[in-house]
Amino acid sequence: MSYLEQQFLIAMPGLEDPNFNRGVTLLCQHNDEGALGITINRPGEFTLADILDQIGLSCTDPELADRQVFEGGPVHPERGFVLHDGDELWDSSMQVGPGISVTTSRDILEAIARGDGPKRFLLALGYAGWGAGQLEDEMRDNAWLSVMSEAEIVFDLPPEQRWERAVAALGIDVGRLQPSGGHA
Repeated sequence: MSYLEQQFLIAMPGLEDPNFNRGVTLLCQHNDEGALGITINRPGEFTLADILDQIGLSCTDPELADRQVFEGGPVHPERGFVLHDGDELWDSSMQVGPGISVTTSRDILEAIARGDGPKRFLLALGYAGWGAGQLEDEMRDNAWLSVMSEAEIVFDLPPEQRWERAVAALGIDVGRLQPSGGHA
């Protein structure tokens, strides 16, 4: 396991890219070839019902059908990723943090539509991707902070509170965080 896997990447206030401004990205994979993460605090324009309808599934639970789908990142926004809790693994699942797995197979969406999917989940379209060495360069340029991921931040907090809570997990007062850092 890489030193950055299972970490949240927290966008520094000076990161002006609109895809990541005040973003929290769960890093799912990091190796010599690059990195892949899912942004967890950018609600998108679609609901779960919209996505299920596009793949020929329906959901009769109105509360579940109205769940917001997130913008997981700017790369391949047509691809879906389900972050979820629980021990059950689906056709294409892997653990990406303490109490957090990611699944990309249809079977989890079928279970969610039937009402017997994971208790806590977040559906995201797209992902954040970095080429070999790119994320490390961005971290040296003070674009990101990292902290161990927490399932509670992903599943239990409203999206607008996730950035502040992730920063607080580092023991940092959000009000003292500067837009850019320095180098010693």
